[in-house]
Amino acid sequence: MPMENYSRYQQSVIKNFYKNRDAVSLQRAQELLTELYLAEGKKKEKVWESLFTNLERMGVPADQIEHLRKVRNPELVAKLIEQKL
Repeated sequence: MPMENYSRYQQSVIKNFYKNRDAVSLQRAQELLTELYLAEGKKKEKVWESLFTNLERMGVPADQIEHLRKVRNPELVAKLIEQKL
């Protein structure tokens, strides 16, 4: 949909969302990493998948994400997030 179909307020909200998308994804990845340490069972698998999705949004290369999928080591993810800060 063209932006003309939205009010000025809605347009500014949309622009700000996309402007801050990287920062939001980074913060969400940090939150998911914390949840990962606390989660167990099926919940843990769901948190991992959400974490991988956020890493993709942050622009992490696909090969790096694939490696993290294989090893499933939260410490490696923490180091990666720390580098992005």
